[in-house]
Amino acid sequence: MKIDVLSLFPSMFEGVLNESILKKAKDKGAASYSVVNFRDYSSNKHKSVDDYPYGGGAGMVLTPQPIFDAVAELNKNNPEGNKPRVILLCPQGERYSQSKAEELAKEDHLIFLCGHYEGYDERVREHVVTDEISIGDYVLTGGELGAMVVIDSVVRLLPGVLGNEDSPVLDSFSSGLLEHPHYTRPANFRGLTVPDTLLSGNHAKIEEWRERESLRRTYERRPDLLESYPLSEKQQKWLDEWRNS
Repeated sequence: MKIDVLSLFPSMFEGVLNESILKKAKDKGAASYSVVNFRDYSSNKHKSVDDYPYGGGAGMVLTPQPIFDAVAELNKNNPEGNKPRVILLCPQGERYSQSKAEELAKEDHLIFLCGHYEGYDERVREHVVTDEISIGDYVLTGGELGAMVVIDSVVRLLPGVLGNEDSPVLDSFSSGLLEHPHYTRPANFRGLTVPDTLLSGNHAKIEEWRERESLRRTYERRPDLLESYPLSEKQQKWLDEWRNS
């Protein structure tokens, strides 16, 4: 996957893209990264990228020219008809989710647009951007941190990036439920013990325990996820037991 980032502060990405899983993905050839300062594409003699909004109002607005030209440059070597997804990070966007990460992980080329100031000229949204994403109902100084979150969540889903291919499948939200609790050695830590089922060696019972605890954790922490989750008869019975207890 080719990942390009348009940012006025490229140095913010240096540590993130060169550590941990993102670095491993690059080393394995699963992903490549390029961070471009779109100020370099400004045709203004002062290299400015923002201006006052028509009609007045507080703050400055990013002008269309540098962004249009930067995206065109990044797209020029793509085969005809193979357009990248251009992702705008903004509070007005679709709330980000694991299903969106899985969708984006199927793409060959992603371009992330990180803005600052009051906003973007609307023509950028209408004619350049394909996706608008918000990582939560709050406002950040710029789109860089949001882009880092999305890039991390997408790249870890690429084939061969994680050591265990089952890991992304079993993650919270991938199944529609939160992930079950985990335990490791020692079995007894200062009087705090691991559930007997996990020590039994009975794989069928272990899987059932994990399924039950995954459902319980979702019910207790994110009951909203159950509104659209297709419960099995067994899961519905468990849920009824907890609700009536």
